[in-house]
Amino acid sequence: MGLISLIAALLCEQLRPLADQRYLSAQVERYANFLERQFNAGEAQQGVVAWSVAVLPPVLLAWLMYALLIRWSPLLALGFNVLALYFTMGFRQFSHYFTDIHLALKQDELGRARELLALWRGHDCGDLSREEVARLTIEEALAASHRHVFAVVFWFVILPGPSGAILYRLAYFLRRRWGGSETPELVRFGRFARQAFEALDWPAVRFTAAAFAIVGDFEDAIYCWRTQAAKWSDRALGIVLAAGAGAIGVRLGNPVVIQGTVLERQELGLGEEADAGFFDSTIGLVWRALVLWLLMLLLLGIARAVS
Repeated sequence: MGLISLIAALLCEQLRPLADQRYLSAQVERYANFLERQFNAGEAQQGVVAWSVAVLPPVLLAWLMYALLIRWSPLLALGFNVLALYFTMGFRQFSHYFTDIHLALKQDELGRARELLALWRGHDCGDLSREEVARLTIEEALAASHRHVFAVVFWFVILPGPSGAILYRLAYFLRRRWGGSETPELVRFGRFARQAFEALDWPAVRFTAAAFAIVGDFEDAIYCWRTQAAKWSDRALGIVLAAGAGAIGVRLGNPVVIQGTVLERQELGLGEEADAGFFDSTIGLVWRALVLWLLMLLLLGIARAVS
C-alpha cells in the first residue's frame, strides 16, 4: 500500500499542484504561535511541552485514523495516505522556482534569475554573479528535494500510515519557527524543537545521500560526503549537498556575497563550476534517486508477499 500511495500522491501533485500551500502554512503557523503564547516563558522545559502538544496529537490521530480505516476499508486507508502525502511532500513546492531560474539563465536574464532566487531564499540576491546564482539554485534544489520529498518518504515508510510524514513535516516547521530563531526569548524555548528535528533528520539525510551516490558518480559522491560535509555550517544538510555535488560532478559551496557581505562557505563537490548546464543533471539526479527508492519499496513488498 505504501508504494501505491507514494506513486498516486506524486501523480496527483504533478497533475494538480497544491494551490493553497501558503494558506496551509499560515494555519500551521497560527497554531504554532498560539502554543508559543501559551507555553513560552523562556525555559527549555516549556519548549518540550509545547513541541509535544504541537506534534504528538496530530501524529497519533493520523495513526489512529489509519488503523481504523484499514480495518474498515483498505481503499479508504489508501485514500487517506494519498491525501496526507499530497499535503506533506512534493516537487511542486520548489520546482517552479528551479525551472523559472533555469529558463531565465538560458535566456541571459540574470536580473530575473536573481529576483526569483531572492524570492526562493528569502533575502536579496542582487549582488550575485551568474555562477553564484547557478550554485545557490542547485543547492536549494538538492536541499528542497530532501526536505520535501526524500525525508518525508523515509518517515512515511518507517511509521504506520501517514503518521511519519506528518511527524517530519511538523518537526521541520517547528525547527524553523522555534529552533531557528536567535531571539533571546526563543533560544531556550526552541532548543528541543531543534534537537528533535536533528534526531529525525539524522537517518533521513544519510538515505538521501546514499541514493544520490548510487544513481550518480558513486566514488566522487562518497568522497565528498566523507571529506567535505562535516565542514558545512549545517552538517546534516552538508551531507546531502556534498553527496549531490559529487554525484553530478559540480562544484558548489564557496564564498558568496549576500546583501553586501561575503559569506564564507566550504567548497562542496568536484569537477566543473556550476552553470545552467548542470540544472538538467540536478533534476535528473533527484528523479533517478526517487525511482530507486520506489524500486526498493517494490522489492520489499514482493519479499514480504513471498515470505
